[in-house]
Amino acid sequence: MAESSKVIHVRNVGHEISENDLLQLFQPFGVITKLVMLRAKNQALLQMQDVSSAVSALQFFTNVQPTIRGRNVYVQFSSHQELTTIEQNIHGREDEPNRILLVTIHHMLYPITVDVLHQVFSPYGFVEKLVTFQKSAGFQALIQYQVQQYAASARTALQGRNIYDGCCQLDIQFSNLEELQVNYNNDRSRDYTNPNLPAEQKGRSSHPGGGYGDVGVAYPQMANTAAIAAAFGGGLPPGITGTNDRCTLLVSNLNADSIDEDKLFNLFSLYGNIVRIKLLRNKPDHALVQMGDGFQAELAVHFLKGAMLFGKRLEVNFSKHPNITPGTDSHDYVNSNLNRFNRNAAKNYRYCCSPTKMIHLSTLPQDVTEEEVVNHVQEHGAIVNTKVFEMNGKKQALVQFENEEEAAETLVCKHATSLGGSIIRISFSQLQTI
Repeated sequence: MAESSKVIHVRNVGHEISENDLLQLFQPFGVITKLVMLRAKNQALLQMQDVSSAVSALQFFTNVQPTIRGRNVYVQFSSHQELTTIEQNIHGREDEPNRILLVTIHHMLYPITVDVLHQVFSPYGFVEKLVTFQKSAGFQALIQYQVQQYAASARTALQGRNIYDGCCQLDIQFSNLEELQVNYNNDRSRDYTNPNLPAEQKGRSSHPGGGYGDVGVAYPQMANTAAIAAAFGGGLPPGITGTNDRCTLLVSNLNADSIDEDKLFNLFSLYGNIVRIKLLRNKPDHALVQMGDGFQAELAVHFLKGAMLFGKRLEVNFSKHPNITPGTDSHDYVNSNLNRFNRNAAKNYRYCCSPTKMIHLSTLPQDVTEEEVVNHVQEHGAIVNTKVFEMNGKKQALVQFENEEEAAETLVCKHATSLGGSIIRISFSQLQTI
């Protein structure tokens, strides 16, 4: 390993990763004084206020694989002891100036149209062409100016800025394209030098509701949709529409001897708030689960269909019932303080995944030991590895099982149980190893 330095070198920084994402990853370890994105190399240099902060960060990340937006990033000490202004300038010019900008929009809580982008970018010079598209990195746009100087001015002025308060953050690089090809003038692409292009009637708007102004009316879930979209790097997981309005799920092939409402709550609450759960007495291996909205229901179907639990492979589908009627045979969770999405919704959406072999335990007692954690969960499966660590002054733990089913059983049985006087929270971790 290189000599200790307060400058940290980060690799595999994809285009979907913003400066803000890196700041959030390293802020728990101390004050960050400088950050340089080396976009052309998919790398970044980050300077902490002192060497001990950088050492703490790297020690932590030797045991916990850092991931941002689902991508593993790799950290080491930089050969620089200090980031000077000269180095910053050199690194900042690594992507060659061009009159076409590639713009990625992070934390997209509102739909962005060609008109919105034109309004933001046209003050810096004549915009000739504008194309928007959805990629794995999220919502992106290519903006072609008349001359390179306009593009450079726009990039300097707008990089890292938000279009709306607190969201829709602009991440701008120079594109390596020489000329944009625009075939249609519509809400996804526009050629301002040729107003006579057709609008292309088939396959209209990529945004639900079509126009910008009516989205809130047509889909009241839009803000929620966007919070999830932002959490998934700007694009929804494959197969999720964001426009489903069915909230109630039919869960079948349950192990009737091992399941109850609270265990189902512990599992399904990973994907949204739970309103009500009802076990069907005439079909003991069936249950109805009513989620907070149709979007959360879609996430639960997407991530839990086919999951193994208590020796059975779960079947999860949308129910024909719009909701579960309150009654003595149903459990009501609408006011439960264990619902995870009442606060930090975007953060919880980011952690949504299918069951994994690794569980993450939080809200642990400050003096908890690895042995106590193991004793609390070991009845549910063979433990491969464990780690107790501190993050933001709070004790947390990772426990790796031999398979996903053992981890899922532990989560449904031990989430919200008491350990050393603390009610613990358990979720699946997307880390591969400890």
